[in-house]
Amino acid sequence: MSKIGPAPFCYLAVCLDGRNSHEVTSMPTYTAPLREYAYLLEHVLDYSGTVASLPGYQDATFGLVEAVIGEGARLAEKELAPLNRSGDEDGCLWANGKVRTPKGFKDAYALYCDSGWPALTASPEYGGQGLPHVVGLILREMVSAANMSFGTYAGLSQGAIHAISTHGSEDLKQRFLPRLIEGRWTGTMCLTEPHCGSDLGLLRTRAEAIGDGNYRITGTKIFVTGGEHDLSENIVHLVLARLPDAPAGIKGISLFAVPKLLQTHDKSWTKQNSVECTGIEHKMGIRASATASLVFDGATGWLIGEPNRGMKAMFTMMNTARLGVSVQAVALAEGALQCARSYALERRQGRAVGGGTQTAPVAIISHADVRRNLLTGKSFVEGARALWLWAGIQLDRSHKHPDPAVQSECEDLLALLTPVLKAFFSDRSFQATNAAVQVFGGHGYIRETGVEQFVRDGRIIPLYEGTNGIQALDLVSRKLTLNEGKTASHFFELVRDEIRGISELRPGSARDLEAALEKLQWATDFIRTGAEADPHLNGSVGHDYLQLFGLVALGFAWAKITRASLSLTQTADMTLANEKLKVADFFFARVLPEAERFYRLVETGSAPLMALEDDEF
Repeated sequence: MSKIGPAPFCYLAVCLDGRNSHEVTSMPTYTAPLREYAYLLEHVLDYSGTVASLPGYQDATFGLVEAVIGEGARLAEKELAPLNRSGDEDGCLWANGKVRTPKGFKDAYALYCDSGWPALTASPEYGGQGLPHVVGLILREMVSAANMSFGTYAGLSQGAIHAISTHGSEDLKQRFLPRLIEGRWTGTMCLTEPHCGSDLGLLRTRAEAIGDGNYRITGTKIFVTGGEHDLSENIVHLVLARLPDAPAGIKGISLFAVPKLLQTHDKSWTKQNSVECTGIEHKMGIRASATASLVFDGATGWLIGEPNRGMKAMFTMMNTARLGVSVQAVALAEGALQCARSYALERRQGRAVGGGTQTAPVAIISHADVRRNLLTGKSFVEGARALWLWAGIQLDRSHKHPDPAVQSECEDLLALLTPVLKAFFSDRSFQATNAAVQVFGGHGYIRETGVEQFVRDGRIIPLYEGTNGIQALDLVSRKLTLNEGKTASHFFELVRDEIRGISELRPGSARDLEAALEKLQWATDFIRTGAEADPHLNGSVGHDYLQLFGLVALGFAWAKITRASLSLTQTADMTLANEKLKVADFFFARVLPEAERFYRLVETGSAPLMALEDDEF
């Protein structure tokens, strides 16, 4: 496979509102990192041995996967990336209960469906192609990097497919899955209400049985991604609601499938259900993604799973979404990094350090601080991509591995890591997109260069699918105690295996990761032993503990990359392997030492945060 170079940029003179012209770059373009995917899957993660060998995936060879993601790259680069800026400028338009997406989105979505992308990983039993989930996540990164707003419509549909596939009755599956998998219908997740966000135990939407397995759903939901739009023929809303005799709190929540359109007597889905879009939000980012407010006024719906077990079914969808937004975070950082790298290679400013009498300005990539910003983004993106690909492989093994014990082990590892990936990746992605703006200097702050859109689009990721504070609480309060702490200990041992794998050829990196892992284990013991005596401890140190965990997990990925890169000899990928080792050295020397800081913050406990009275803030 030929080497993928930086995204092309050229300089233009742009006159802004009659003011002096500025020399700025053209709008961002996107080049899918195909060589990266191939390197990681083939050399670092052993795709052929870990995924293609699983029952049902034998036909999904490495060669087939390369061909599939190559086609996905063309979709992202040629069809979706050109709509990213115009979609941001135009946004969605709401009028009379209907939403119109920006120009070009409807045609792009039709092409997306006609090409079979919604069916990529779905079950062949209902019309899917049955490819591994990790391949679907690769598509998710490319689509999100090219056009994050477009990717939100497709991403929520995948979550709906997963929830109905896992918890729905056969009748429900036959009714909804073929159309969702074909892409003719899309899906949403309706959780938040005007008076409650993350505390879903407070929700008021109610459901009443009306016979024949049907229910009437009444209530209001807000912040519904893709809640109304003109891309698909129908929209299936997955709605949390309470039955009349439901217990209080989250133990009394059920999940329902509520389509926008219902079936008529002639079997066509054209009858308007009692669902109304009362408006869409005006947001700082992902402006081409319609975030809707919906009113359900006795709307017809069907129960998914068991009564009062809706949270279990919804978390199937939500955990899929959280892994998806982790990939989104890496995608945005990749897009911003491509912009910054190209600009740094072309923009000339300043003189070479130690250049003697040389007076010609040099490309700013020669300057150390610019390189620091670029490497901050690069070390995050490439390490995080390896980590989410590894997590995607665990997802496939949890579904397809013939040994139930291995399936359970993979499920537990995913449960442990999901809050880490979602929160740590989104925080680091925001850091990386800001670093890309910094590379542009003042040109990054103005809209003409387009790099600031990555910052605005990415700001939502630490907020939706459970805020990062909620993720930290989930990690320290629930996931650390999973299987009486055995799952966390198992992951720590996996990290230690990678440390042993690089200890001889990269002893310094091995020692650095070992030290960070020890601090994570000490912090884990500190929380386990202190939380019972200090009720504020988990909330006070959860963020810092999650950051420490994320750094060690990223170190785990970079150790894998290092071990694989050191083992390559005289292959076509040697150039890339040497590049990987240099970036790994930067990570271990300049990024991983942050673990010491977060460990010290965990050690401070809750006292510094809880000392002030409420009215002293």
